[in-house]
Parts: sequence; structure tokens; C-alpha cells
Amino acid sequence: MIDSFSLTDKVILVTGGTGILGQAFLDGIVDAGGAVGILGRNAAEAQARAAAIAARGGRALALVADVLDEAQLRAACRRLLDEFGRLDGLVNAAGGNAPDGVLDPAEDVFSLNLAGMKRVMELNLWGAVLPTQVFGEALAQAPGRGSIVNISSMNSKRAITKVLGYNMGKAALDCYNQWFAVEMAHRYGDKLRMNALAPGFFLTEQNRALLTTPEGGYTARGELVIRQTPFRRFGHPDELKGALVWLLSDASQFVTGSMICVDGGFSSFGGV
Repeated sequence: MIDSFSLTDKVILVTGGTGILGQAFLDGIVDAGGAVGILGRNAAEAQARAAAIAARGGRALALVADVLDEAQLRAACRRLLDEFGRLDGLVNAAGGNAPDGVLDPAEDVFSLNLAGMKRVMELNLWGAVLPTQVFGEALAQAPGRGSIVNISSMNSKRAITKVLGYNMGKAALDCYNQWFAVEMAHRYGDKLRMNALAPGFFLTEQNRALLTTPEGGYTARGELVIRQTPFRRFGHPDELKGALVWLLSDASQFVTGSMICVDGGFSSFGGV
């Protein structure tokens, strides 16, 4: 049973691999025995993380690409296959928010920044669809089973104020997650699976100033999140490792089209 959770001899590509949550994903995969492709736009950070993994005996390859640029993704895929010869898993972790995808309470709700909303939505939806199109072919050709994990969010199932572009992108990603999982099953049986991992509120560079004060307390918005989270705290990136490794491993080989919430109870709590 323990061996079914192992990622030994598996090669996993992580998009958004230079982010805060991306670091936890890389560590979890390497600790489980897997080799990683670290894909992001920050070449220096990707190389530094690959070097750190190699220094502790792991295998890693830094890959520089924008998840919305198909040509760059295809070049990265060729490099990964040249290096490792196979691909067994894909983690679509690239995504995030931007100021022009936000609607503040004081702004006119009928004067949305439509271009900004579209850019944020595209990053969170097409930033997973495009890598799946490119790297999915390699997964289908691998000798074993392949697993794709999309990083969703609590924003996909709940109306979270202000971040409309992000909300729409993650909700669309959940639709894609289920639809494509079914389509792959119809075509490949249990050889190719797709699931989503939905984190609750974890502090990252993007949301730290929004949720916490410089003194280490909570902002008004941070307080609202904590009150809605039964565990009464934010999550730590390391707490995502177990669910991710399970979804990538053969231990979850009968699981597809699912969304696993790692949220401290946020999605279950009605607020009363």
C-alpha cells in the first residue's frame, strides 16, 4: 500500500513552479521520489530551485516558458523529454490575480475593466488548458498511467468579493477539469486522469498585504477569511503536499474529475 503513494521513477512537470505554492509542490514531489520539471517565467528562480533539488540528491530541470505561449511550451516539452525521456504527471499551478482583474466596492459595477478581467480569466483557465494540450501528448505516450492536477481555488465555488476575474477563471477551470477528465477516460480508459486541488487561503506574495498587516495581524479582509475558516488560521504551503502526491500517484488511480479541498473547512462552513 505504501508503494502506491510513491512517485519513484515518475517525471512530473509543475507550471508556476517558481511561485510560493509551486515550491511546496516541487518539494512534495521530490520527497516522494519523483523528478520535476520546473516551469515558469523567472529563469533565475527556476534554475536556483533546480540546483537546490540537485544538491539534496533529487532530479530537476529548469524550464522557462509563459503558459499562454504555445511555442514556448512546446520548446519546453522537447527539452523535458530530451532530459528525462518521459512524462508521467502535470501540475497546472500557474495562475493568480492582477489589479486590473479586481472590482473595488467603491467602483461602478457596470463599468468593469473588461480587458483586465479577461486577462486574469485567461491566465487561470487557458494557463491550464494550453499546457495540457502540449504536455498531454507526452503523458499519453508514457508507458504507465498519467495524472494531471489542476490547481483550483475556494474562489471557484464561492462568491469572493472584489476578485471577479479570478473567480470566473477558476470556476471555468473547474468545468474544464470535469469535462476533460471524462473525455480522457472515454478515449484512454484509466491511463490518463485529471483532478483538481482546491486550496483555501494560503499566504502568498500576491495576497499577503491584502490579508495581513505589517505588524503580523489581520486586515479587515483577513479577519473575514479567518472567521469563515473553522481552523481559524491560514494554511501553510506544506499542507498541500499530501493531497497533491496522492493525486499524482497510483494510490488515486480510480479518481478522476474530482476536486479535493484543502481549506481548513472553509468550503463546509456556513458562517453560523
